Amino acid sequence: MKPKRTADLSLFLTVTGLLLASLAFVYTASASFSAVKMGASESMLFNHAKKVFLSLVAMIVFTKMDYHKFEKQTKWIMLSSLLLLVAVLFVGTRELGARRWLALGPFSFQPAEFAKFALVLHVAALCAAKQEIIGDFKKAFLPIMFWAIAAAALIAKQPNMSTASVLLLITFGIMYVAQVPLKYMITSGVLALFGGGIFALTASYRVQRMLAFVGHHTTHTSQVAYQTDQALLAFGNGGIFGVGIGQSRQSMFFLPESYGDFIYSVIGEEYGFIGAGLLLVVFGFIVIRGVQIAKHAPDAFGRYTAFGITLTVAIYVLINAFVNVGLMPVTGLPMPFVSYGGTSMIFSAAAIGVLLNISKYAVTLPKPPRVSFGERLSRLLKPPQEEAIA
Repeated sequence: MKPKRTADLSLFLTVTGLLLASLAFVYTASASFSAVKMGASESMLFNHAKKVFLSLVAMIVFTKMDYHKFEKQTKWIMLSSLLLLVAVLFVGTRELGARRWLALGPFSFQPAEFAKFALVLHVAALCAAKQEIIGDFKKAFLPIMFWAIAAAALIAKQPNMSTASVLLLITFGIMYVAQVPLKYMITSGVLALFGGGIFALTASYRVQRMLAFVGHHTTHTSQVAYQTDQALLAFGNGGIFGVGIGQSRQSMFFLPESYGDFIYSVIGEEYGFIGAGLLLVVFGFIVIRGVQIAKHAPDAFGRYTAFGITLTVAIYVLINAFVNVGLMPVTGLPMPFVSYGGTSMIFSAAAIGVLLNISKYAVTLPKPPRVSFGERLSRLLKPPQEEAIA
């Protein structure tokens, strides 16, 4: 199948703009830490710039790769990711009590980030292949959940409960769009919550995070609460218009991970409510374009893959933003394309490249008729009807 149009230019430019803007965000958020820990305030900026360059290359490369070629290979891609997840448990680099990184010479990466997008591709391929029997519990639902549970369990073992939970959310999201019966997903979701809750209680630091979130803490005894308190102070300092670029006070060793998981609060401090809000608007545009690409994809695999990638970005943005403003417990998930670069940024950019490639094959659909707000809301609450594939 030959592409019918060029890739979505607005989406490409938006993601590229975020990656380039992250250079300024990361520099101001990391300058003090970098100067003390690495001897120069620009050291972390240079490291991040390399990852931004690799991310742009990955996005362009995958934009040019025909996404149809992945459909028959998703099982092997998924198996490879699971093998890497097993390997990291035995030979991975231990940092802060967790084994999440594999070192390959001078490079290191997180297999969980690879597994995340491998799972999106494989679940999309399985849902597309099983459209005729998508309501069959044994032949459709269980085979799909097997891969999701295997990946989530290995990631939780690192331990990395937040990423494991996100993988299950993404899987349920793709299955919902593919019209897997809700009763299966609700039942398995309740079981996952129950099992995850028990597992969470096995580690004291996870219990402390939950206690800090519900307020049973003091800022003097809880490091987790301290992070949230300092993030909220950053937003408070920024006010409506911000204190100015490079003028953040919280990034000067007050806010841990100011250049990583909590960079959104530094953006809120320097650029104010307007800047922080504008960043969410930009991500909202990316999500809207992703949904449109999914709706206009020429086949089921493209539709489910595009939706899965878009949902992944949306979940990460919402969780990171909620953590920064104290609406969720601390999770350790980065802000896509903005936080200090690494495996997550590169794989996310590659996934956007796949999304851009799908947009090349998009089928132009007629504009829907005007409907009332109530009708739109009722449609959102129901699984979309599967369109016939030519």
